[in-house]
Amino acid sequence: MKIKILVAGLSLGMVLTLGACQQTDIVGKVASTSFDALLKAAPNKAVADNENGGWSLNAPDDSVKFIWSKDWSKSPTQDAMIIFQSKPFIDAGLDVSKLSNATVLNDTIVVGTKFGTEELKYDGEVTPLESFNQIVKLKRESIGYHEELDHYGIDLTKGNKFEWAKDMTKNDKDMVFVIDAKTLIAAGVDLTKVKGWNYGNPKVKDNRGKEVEVEMFWKSFDIE
Repeated sequence: MKIKILVAGLSLGMVLTLGACQQTDIVGKVASTSFDALLKAAPNKAVADNENGGWSLNAPDDSVKFIWSKDWSKSPTQDAMIIFQSKPFIDAGLDVSKLSNATVLNDTIVVGTKFGTEELKYDGEVTPLESFNQIVKLKRESIGYHEELDHYGIDLTKGNKFEWAKDMTKNDKDMVFVIDAKTLIAAGVDLTKVKGWNYGNPKVKDNRGKEVEVEMFWKSFDIE
């Protein structure tokens, strides 16, 4: 009887493991196909960003952009980042000398993450989509799905994210830039005075599946 129970338990464990793997594959696959759709539909197509050694996708109003690396071994600083105009936050009280977890560059602020130092290998042409697929392949834990908004996204750590709609024809938030608000508020920003960005403090699940409240500034764009 103990043997039968053990076998049954192993079988159930295998089913759960396989199910989890299949789910992981689905998220990674659809994140890639939906990101491809975003690249094709975006009014400001992804272009080479030689300064950062990668690709740049600008928001329709050019106030913020998402950048991701072609080769992590050659990235000057970060492998994926958001660069946004600092003026709306300076006008709302930001003291850039007190800003942590971000870099001030001329009239912009940079937030992002370093994935590693690996030299990225490509089977064919190096394209914006294939560079993104390297993140899906090598840093799968950075790719997530936001069920409530039906978004896929890439975690840039420390509360910063870039998200996009799973299906742009059914969503009015096709491209979303998320910036950690706590860092900016701690550096003097009055959240009620920031123009051009929305503020929210939703509850999200952390890496352990626990719900935590976050503070964020976000800006979204409807492309289709």
